[in-house]
Amino acid sequence: MDLTRSPSVLKLTIASGNPHKVAEIEGMLGPLPLIVVRQPSDLDVEETGTSYLENALLKASAAAQLTGTWALADDSGLEVDALNGAPGLYTARLAPTDDEKISKLLRSMADQPYRSALFRSAMVLCSPDGASVGSAEGICWGELLKGPAYPNGGLESLFWLRETRCSYGEMTQAQLSRLGSRGKAARAMAPQLRQQLGIL
Repeated sequence: MDLTRSPSVLKLTIASGNPHKVAEIEGMLGPLPLIVVRQPSDLDVEETGTSYLENALLKASAAAQLTGTWALADDSGLEVDALNGAPGLYTARLAPTDDEKISKLLRSMADQPYRSALFRSAMVLCSPDGASVGSAEGICWGELLKGPAYPNGGLESLFWLRETRCSYGEMTQAQLSRLGSRGKAARAMAPQLRQQLGIL
């Protein structure tokens, strides 16, 4: 039986075109009787919000209305204390490539001995009509290294966690679910999702 074609099975659209991110969020939500799918390939939402929650809402609402399903979206960013919370909302737009993002961030931190930072993630759940019915946030605290922990990585290669004694980008899936900002947001969201969808 093809569950994806069964009208009795609830479907949750993750507002992302990245299959790895969709699988990651699905795993973080835990075992739920849902069909989890990624957003349609032709959906492109401009992130014009003034907060992570607003951006997540824009994406989740658009995905819900386009697909007629429940939809979940997240928005995340790196906040550096010495840079007054920058790059924050503009983390993804800090520079065109990962190498350039790393170089730009390291240059801005060149003379900074105080290197504490955090990853923040916000998640929003929308009903099939696009209305927000739940939200959650997760924060992961760490510090910035003076160089990437491994080659060819993104900003996650610069973010060090004392608890795991490795960079954010080297964390296992279990560590990401427990300590990562998106994992914490997903865990906080799971009870709301169950309640809204009537999953016992």
